[in-house]
Amino acid sequence: MFSQGPPRTVLPPESPQIMDALDAAEAGPASDRRAAIADVVIGHPRSIFAWRALGDAGRDTIERYAAYRVGYHRGLDALRANGWRGSGYVRWSDEANRGFLGCLRGLGEMAAAIEETDEAERIALFLAQLDPSGPPAS
Repeated sequence: MFSQGPPRTVLPPESPQIMDALDAAEAGPASDRRAAIADVVIGHPRSIFAWRALGDAGRDTIERYAAYRVGYHRGLDALRANGWRGSGYVRWSDEANRGFLGCLRGLGEMAAAIEETDEAERIALFLAQLDPSGPPAS
């Protein structure tokens, strides 16, 4: 049998309990949102979706950069544990991949914001290699 192009890796789905906790944290009062998301991260430090949410809710560029970076590294570990060998597709259309891809995209945006241009460019290229079709329309 012939290959249909590069291999595709799909991360396992996030726990419904973690997703429910994140939904509740994000739906809470704006003044408590970041702290509520941080509590989810504390309870589930391996959750890539929790790190992405913390990056999204960060108080400043550096805090957001740090949270996205942790989520990115957790995501790389998860990808490798699920068969990814450093190349191949990780598609946005696979919902379970969106925590990792969101962290990677956020990391690129924060790298650009702190004028870490070479990192921002590498991340943009990496995202394009992982999924040339890009993120799904909102």
